[in-house]
Amino acid sequence: MGKRLGLRKWLALKLYNKLRHIRAEEHRLHTLFWECTLRCNLQCRHCGSDCRIDTTLTDMPAKEFFRVLDNEVTPNVNPNKVLVILSGGEVLVRKDLEEIGINLYRRGYPWGMVTNGLGLTRQRLDSLIRAGLHSITVSLDGFEEQHYHIRQNKESFRRAVEAAKMISADKELASDIVTCVTPALIPRLEEFKEFLYSIGVRHWRLFSIFPVGRAAKDESLQLNNEEYTYMMEFIEQTRKEGKIEASYSCEGFIGGYEMEVRRSPFECHAGIGIASIRVNGDISGCTSVRGNFTQGNIYRDNFWDVWQNRFEKFRNRSWAKKGKCADCKMWQFCEGNGMHLYDDDENLLVCHYQRLTK
Repeated sequence: MGKRLGLRKWLALKLYNKLRHIRAEEHRLHTLFWECTLRCNLQCRHCGSDCRIDTTLTDMPAKEFFRVLDNEVTPNVNPNKVLVILSGGEVLVRKDLEEIGINLYRRGYPWGMVTNGLGLTRQRLDSLIRAGLHSITVSLDGFEEQHYHIRQNKESFRRAVEAAKMISADKELASDIVTCVTPALIPRLEEFKEFLYSIGVRHWRLFSIFPVGRAAKDESLQLNNEEYTYMMEFIEQTRKEGKIEASYSCEGFIGGYEMEVRRSPFECHAGIGIASIRVNGDISGCTSVRGNFTQGNIYRDNFWDVWQNRFEKFRNRSWAKKGKCADCKMWQFCEGNGMHLYDDDENLLVCHYQRLTK
């Protein structure tokens, strides 16, 4: 399905799969997400947080995160090689971000954040940069009508555009724009690309919305197979143009489009190089992975012990070779897609390879 895999790409993917198994065995931590809050200043249609954790939970106190970082993580890693990403909710609702950031910086950890941009003023961005901010991602989901359809706030588009301009203009800051591609945006993708370029954006990640949380009940957010294939073709062409470094997110295996729409082949790094600490203390692969794959909790378990000795289902995916995956010839490259795409009964929700129509 989709663009055919040529022999050279087939062989490259087989080699990459061997390397992936080595990485799984070594499981060197390179990214640690901290879901520091579930509070948010928006009520987005596609949010998955409400399907995983009680959103009445209060923010995790910074001292609890640093207790784990200092006592259980730092003794086992080189801090310079582990990126800490603050996520939510909306991280900018926390008043102590600068204090958190400077404490990460002093410990040698590069740190970044993901934001909807609504609260990112020039003053706030400058204070975060002074606190050592290394990388930042801002969500911008199309022109005003498409962005509003998802974010449901009349100020959200303007503020996100302002945020995109600010972060893109700072050449010392690693930054990108991430876009939830919906059916309404598909006919205007080319136009939107030119708009992003005009405001200084040079790094752009696109993804399709998966049916979890609120998005599971909203068909207006879901691309059909033809639209999904068109998005792949668009990203491939945009990369060839070279004006903007566009890439498809790490959503799943995409057949012949592998290595055409992103730098490296599909690999789910959750539990292999990526871990997360959720707002309630749960330890998992990444914050998008559902709660039934939780591996421990910082309030009762040692984080490093969990990282070293659990995560079996993340690192050995043989359990996922069932259903539509059981006889798939692409299993050796895909191994059941991303961990975030499994429901509470551990059944795969979406197969990206099967969605491709050309």
